[in-house]
Amino acid sequence: MTVRSTLVGKDVGQYELVHGVPVPEAGPDQVVCKVGAIALNPTDWKMVDFSVVPGAVGGHDFAGEVIEVGEGVTRLKKGDRVLGLAIGFNADDMRMGAFTDYAVTYAHGAWKIPDWMSYDEAATYGVGIGTATLALYQTLALPPPVVDDDGKITAKKQKKPVYVLVAGGATATGTIAIQLAKASGLTVVTTCSPQHKDLLLSLGATAIFDYSSPNCAIEIRNYTDDSLQYALDCVTEAGTMKMCYDAIGSAGGRYVGLEPLATHIQYTRRAVRADWVIGRTLSGLPVRLDGAYGRPARPQDREFAEVFFALSEQLIAQGMLKPHPRELRTGGLEALVEGIDDLRKGKVRGKKLVYPLA
Repeated sequence: MTVRSTLVGKDVGQYELVHGVPVPEAGPDQVVCKVGAIALNPTDWKMVDFSVVPGAVGGHDFAGEVIEVGEGVTRLKKGDRVLGLAIGFNADDMRMGAFTDYAVTYAHGAWKIPDWMSYDEAATYGVGIGTATLALYQTLALPPPVVDDDGKITAKKQKKPVYVLVAGGATATGTIAIQLAKASGLTVVTTCSPQHKDLLLSLGATAIFDYSSPNCAIEIRNYTDDSLQYALDCVTEAGTMKMCYDAIGSAGGRYVGLEPLATHIQYTRRAVRADWVIGRTLSGLPVRLDGAYGRPARPQDREFAEVFFALSEQLIAQGMLKPHPRELRTGGLEALVEGIDDLRKGKVRGKKLVYPLA
C-alpha cells in the first residue's frame, strides 16, 4: 500500500505534518497526482488563521504527474504532467489539497504542461489563473482570446483601445491577469512599485503607474482619456479600491476585487458596479466558510472553469502565459510552515515561494 505525508489543519493558526496516510483513490471526476512541486499563496495563512478545517489537507498550488484518474475523466490519463489547482481545507473532501506528496484534485483543476516546463514553474500558476480568469471573463465579462481553426490563439482586434486597470500588477494574480488581458486584445494599465515596472512591461502592460503616488488615480484617468471602464483590484484594500473608483471614467464601469468590499467606498459612485470573487467557487460546490466568504453553489463557475482552464493550457503551451517570478526553497513539506509564516508576516513580495519535492 502506497502512503503519503500531508500537512493538515490542526487548530487556529496551526498546521500539523502527518505521515503514513494511505494515498486516496480518485473519486468521480478526480485525479490523483504524485507531486513534484508545491507553491504557496497568501490564502494559505489566511485559511489556517481564520477558517481552519482540522484534519483537512491545506494548500492550493502544485504540479506533478497523474497516477490515477477517476470515473468520467477523459481529458487526462496516467503519466500526464500537469499543474494543479486544489481546494485546500475542503470541508466537502478533506483529502483534497496541495500540501502533500500525493495530491487529489478535480479533473478540471488539473491541466497539462509542456514537456519543456519544470514542475517548479508550473506550480506557480493555479490560483493565479483561476482567480484572474474568474475576475476578467466571468465577472467583468471581457472578451476572451480567440482560438483559430489551427489552434493558434490570437487577440481579438479592438476598433479603439479597451482599457483594463490591473491594480497590484506585480502580485501573482496581477501578472497572470496582465498577460490574459493582453492575449484578449485589451490595453492594460497597471499599478506597482517602480522596481517591478520592467517586468510588467515585458508581460504586456502598456502603461505603469506608481501606486504610492497621491495622483495615481488622476494620472490613470488622464492616460485613458476618461474612458476606463474595467478595474481588477488584486490588492483589495480600502485605499486601492478608492484609487480604482477614482480612475474609472465619468461614464462609470465595473470593479472587481479579491476580498469583501469596503462598503463605505462601494456605494460612492452609482455608475460603478462592484463585485468580488473567491476562487473556491470554481469547484461548483458551496463555499463553506463563515461570514462574507461563504457562497452558495455556483455550477456556472465550474462550467466556466472547464472552458477557460483548457484555454489557459493552450496559452501556456504557446508561450503566451509566463509563470510568476518564484523563489525556490528547500526542505519539502517540512519547510512549508516557515514559508507560510513568512507570507503572514509580509516578508515575501513579488515572488511565489516554491518547494520542490525530491
